[in-house]
Amino acid sequence: MDTTQLLGWIATFLFSVMLIPQIIKTIKLKDTKGVSLLLFISYLAANIIALIYAYMIHQPPLIFKYLLGIITAEIYIIIFLTYYKRKIFKPKNVHACHITENVISNE
Repeated sequence: MDTTQLLGWIATFLFSVMLIPQIIKTIKLKDTKGVSLLLFISYLAANIIALIYAYMIHQPPLIFKYLLGIITAEIYIIIFLTYYKRKIFKPKNVHACHITENVISNE
């Protein structure tokens, strides 16, 4: 394997795993605050287009890279929507109302 191929595979690996820290953080915190869904949708669309290109020019390392990019983007979008829905449909803190009845007695 020459230097060019080695650099290509290293870049492929790094691009493929770059979303994993965000996936782990979102799962741990169960929160999507501060994360743009549009970023991941754009990333997914770009990987789909690039996959078509890589297939057309017969480049297996690129095909592999873009397939992994598509898979990680889809996983994150599913996680994002799962936690985002929970945030929307999570009931607000409802404080119990205590009603005190005053009884007035006529003497």
